[in-house]
Amino acid sequence: MKEEIDFILDSAKESMDAAVMHLEKAFMKIRAGKASPAMLSSVMVDYYGSQTPLSQVANVNTPDGRTLSVQPWEKSMLAEIEKAIMVANLGFNPMNNGETVIINVPPLTEERRRDLAKQAKAEAEHAKVGVRNARQEANKEVRALEDASDDLKKNTEADIQELTDTYGKKIDAFLGAKEAEIMKV
Repeated sequence: MKEEIDFILDSAKESMDAAVMHLEKAFMKIRAGKASPAMLSSVMVDYYGSQTPLSQVANVNTPDGRTLSVQPWEKSMLAEIEKAIMVANLGFNPMNNGETVIINVPPLTEERRRDLAKQAKAEAEHAKVGVRNARQEANKEVRALEDASDDLKKNTEADIQELTDTYGKKIDAFLGAKEAEIMKV
């Protein structure tokens, strides 16, 4: 019986961890004023007829806080990379200097900062929904245990709720940090 309950708690914790990890990845894609190679993670380049992630055909660096530098491994890919960045519709204007593609990241306007903060809130809410779904699933599994006493079921549900609250606070902390990063001028 104890093993079954431990398994239910572990699988709930695993699902909640997955929701938080997804949130971290989503937050990496939301830019907060300074340039980051993660900003170009969604760019797909036409590499000899197949769509390939930019990171597999070029080296992406940040020489300073406002600039991204994309150095292709093959010089012939410069035009394709430039085109792919434009097609990705990220709001960047790439410049080709013959060896690298340079992207100046414009500073965020106040309105854009608010939009990004809203986007971060939406992602955090999405993660919270994932945590609540994991709680719901775990509670359902606990209630389905036939040879467990009512007290044991109640205690396990309380443990699951405690886990849910912990992950909720973790998500709120991530959101607070990301909002502060976004709104910092």
